[in-house]
Amino acid sequence: MAAMRSRPVQILLVEDSPGDVRLTQEVLKDATIASELHVAGDGQEALELLRGDDGFSERPRPDLILLDLNLPRMNGHEVLRELRADPELCRIPVIMLTTSSSAADVESSYALGANCFITKPIDFGCFTEVVRAIEQFWLRIVCLPSTA
Repeated sequence: MAAMRSRPVQILLVEDSPGDVRLTQEVLKDATIASELHVAGDGQEALELLRGDDGFSERPRPDLILLDLNLPRMNGHEVLRELRADPELCRIPVIMLTTSSSAADVESSYALGANCFITKPIDFGCFTEVVRAIEQFWLRIVCLPSTA
């Protein structure tokens, strides 16, 4: 089991679907591990938040990123490429959480350094199970790198 944390796990959800954001918030609200979910509605906003640009300087650095692939302004692959090229951000684990199940998207995501690729189920109950599985594995079992 992962070491006990002295603070809530910081999660950045990069998602442009309000419904998926709300569902993820609801599932994580009932999580057994204390976490704080921060949301960026597009890829550009995610990078601004991660880099502490104007208006985001007080936000904590995330321990884990849930990254959609199909985003406005900058898609998930572009965000991932930027993250992995930045020495300050490259160690943050990134889970691609997207509606795509394209083999090309899976291959590209791993080639760019994604830690895992999950296709979002359309069914509400299955989506809830996926978010709970992410919580179980990534927040309870995995030892995440320090962001301090």
